[in-house]
Amino acid sequence: MTQPVTDLFNLKGKVAVVTGAAMGIGKAIAYRLAECGAAVIITDINLDAANSTVEEFKARGFNTAATKADAGNVEDAGKTVQYAIDTFGDINILVNNAGIYPFSPALDIKEEMWDKTIDINLKGVMFYSRAAALAMKDKNHGGKIVNIASIDAFRPTGNIAHYNASKGGVVMLTKALAKEWAPLGILVNAVAPGSIATPGTTASITGLSPEQQKEMAKEYVAKIPIGRFGEPDDIAKAVLFLASAASDYIVGTTIIADGGVLLS
Repeated sequence: MTQPVTDLFNLKGKVAVVTGAAMGIGKAIAYRLAECGAAVIITDINLDAANSTVEEFKARGFNTAATKADAGNVEDAGKTVQYAIDTFGDINILVNNAGIYPFSPALDIKEEMWDKTIDINLKGVMFYSRAAALAMKDKNHGGKIVNIASIDAFRPTGNIAHYNASKGGVVMLTKALAKEWAPLGILVNAVAPGSIATPGTTASITGLSPEQQKEMAKEYVAKIPIGRFGEPDDIAKAVLFLASAASDYIVGTTIIADGGVLLS
């Protein structure tokens, strides 16, 4: 029987974990999930910022809690999932949002930067997903896992080969886990953002004056068919779709949300 459209995005009774959710895209994702009724665990390496977000959300009547977690730490993956179960009784949705993108030409990249980027952006996605899937299987129900990839998985921008490699890995890992876990009712998909205006993206542009940054932004926007940078909520809405019943027949897909950049 067809679900009423009003029920498709109703997440009441669901428990979600969003990594790197203290600010930026992660915060926007956590907001949309909580707005639709989910109890949301906000994880971040910056616990003060995560707690501040929780207080902001609670003031809006949302059911949220925070925990400190390193997205690249395998032990933290299990602890985070257990925290969700201890706090809200279950885990139904995982969003692997946390990521880093330090710039460096490939000729200059250091092993430490390579390892840290792969650990957080790719290894973390694997082991947080595994921890969530094990819990979902143990509780004998399915779930939704949404990974945040990037359009850099499909077309490199230059001077960030380590990031390109990590996000290309996320796209393929999404497909691999989706194929294995779909029979368990655990649906794995991804969203690949283009350039999104966040505090993190601004902070990543180092060595340029404000005027140079403004000129760089102007040049990039000229390449975006939709004519603007993305906002965190543009990605949050795509994640909400994949986390909801509206996407129950979508498996192993990466939704590109880039304003049309890859068309050019």
